[in-house]
Amino acid sequence: MNQKKYGPTWAFRMMSLIHDNPIRRRFSNPYKRLQDAGILEGKTVLEIGCGPGFFTIPCSKMVGSDGLVYALDIHPLAIKRVKRKIKENSLNNITLIEANASDTGLPDQSIDLAFFFGVPRLLRNETLFKTVLLELQRVLRHKGIISIKSSKKSLINLLKQYSFSFVKERKGILIFSKSSK
Repeated sequence: MNQKKYGPTWAFRMMSLIHDNPIRRRFSNPYKRLQDAGILEGKTVLEIGCGPGFFTIPCSKMVGSDGLVYALDIHPLAIKRVKRKIKENSLNNITLIEANASDTGLPDQSIDLAFFFGVPRLLRNETLFKTVLLELQRVLRHKGIISIKSSKKSLINLLKQYSFSFVKERKGILIFSKSSK
């Protein structure tokens, strides 16, 4: 049986309705969340699971013209939606990647910070999550940062096994730094 690598279209459309609703920004300001994750001007950032771009566009504005955002999602509708938003906002510092997070295709040590918010399926599947950690180990620069929105404290020990040190928790975001091997 041929199984899709991503969720159903109806689920993506429902998520998009929620994420694109301007009322949501009143309750969950993406700029504040990204600031809490450590997004800074001039940085190269990887967003894992960009979905309809709720964080992608604000992240692009925060890293500025000297920064770069790689927005990755496995769902083709997510890539299509974000592509439209990039055009609408006349942004040129976002590169879209339609791929599995365990095989980004990015060069070694090319990312300053990787973040994933709202990707519970990835966090629930420990085997898949470990393959993503191996990929992040490869693409993150020395002292690169991983920011994960999660309350799962068990992630601290898991990431330690992959040479990531727990730095701190900031408003529900766990922040890790790539350690030397």
